[in-house]
Amino acid sequence: MLVFVTVGSTRFDALVQAAISEPVLSTLRNSGYGRLVLQRGNSVIEPEEFNEESTIQRHGVDIEIWRFKPSIYAECEQADLVISHAGSGTILDVLRLGKPLIVVPNPTLLDNHQEELASALQILGHLKATSIQDLASTIASFEPRDLVPFPPFDGTKFSKLVDEEMGFI
Repeated sequence: MLVFVTVGSTRFDALVQAAISEPVLSTLRNSGYGRLVLQRGNSVIEPEEFNEESTIQRHGVDIEIWRFKPSIYAECEQADLVISHAGSGTILDVLRLGKPLIVVPNPTLLDNHQEELASALQILGHLKATSIQDLASTIASFEPRDLVPFPPFDGTKFSKLVDEEMGFI
């Protein structure tokens, strides 16, 4: 099975380092994931071997690493599990694909806004939110069947809201 980890266009060294750590890789392997695709963005990775676009085998998991692609849609579509920063665009794309999603808010960003979004969507049951420290244990206990499907996009809601505000309805 395939897990896709993405940090989006920002730098989130802690999530990248956690994704290739022994505890997370061992947990992924024990959960049936044999392949990890890691979109690292501008993050810096130690050891140096991970800083080039490459494929490496570590702790029983094949790891493919790259910085950016024009789109991550194909990776999300192929993934059996997505682990992501809590960016709104990434979250919506993954949830609309119906993929199981674990998000790790980046607390270094503006007013920790990712935490608010992750928390709200977790309360609704659409995803699982966790911290860097709890990532391995969250993966181990994660049950995708318990997630609530995200509702499909309905563009009429916005136009109705505007019409109501303008007094047309």
